[in-house]
Amino acid sequence: MSIDRDVPLRGLDPYGKVSVARRRLPHWHQSGVAYFITFRLADSLPQSLLWQWRDERATWLRWHPQPWLAAEQREYEEKFIRRIQQWLDAGMGACHLRRPDMRMQIRSCLLHFDGTRYDIDAFVLMPNHVHAIFAPRDGYDLSPLLKGIKGVSANRCNKLLATKATFWMDESYDHIVRDAKELAAFRDYIAENPNKAGLKPQEYSLQLVLTA
Repeated sequence: MSIDRDVPLRGLDPYGKVSVARRRLPHWHQSGVAYFITFRLADSLPQSLLWQWRDERATWLRWHPQPWLAAEQREYEEKFIRRIQQWLDAGMGACHLRRPDMRMQIRSCLLHFDGTRYDIDAFVLMPNHVHAIFAPRDGYDLSPLLKGIKGVSANRCNKLLATKATFWMDESYDHIVRDAKELAAFRDYIAENPNKAGLKPQEYSLQLVLTA
């Protein structure tokens, strides 16, 4: 599915204020910018892989304290973020989002405040994770917006599953879009993700923005 939209998205201001919060992942936040975000189902990665990933990441971080240079940021993303994306595309876990009714609920939650509290540029709902380009509007912060989307969608999907189990992994990945080139790269990644994962049309939902 494609939509026409004329919403300017702002990239990273290298001279602007950036706040950094850390849980298992670093989260760089700046007011008014667009983000590439990923959130995934709670069972999408086995614990053995996660522990291996965390051990390797902890060792790398000891040798690369922040603030990072651009080259270190790229190395971190290549070694740790992209590897997780590859594992996700392998389709581990129950992959509840293969069900169209589940994706319909998540899509509804993603678009509920689109155009008022935030702007969504593009997104793809994969069998066990979601990618989106997401820009909070003035007065709204990324973390509580994502918490709301994930909380409501988890409740709706658990009703369909007739369970009260943890639906989403609690922590999401977010990356500030640096510039127009990186925005184009993330749009391409979202558009190509289903084909790279070998999915059939009924196994995913894709929304793209038509650009001139």
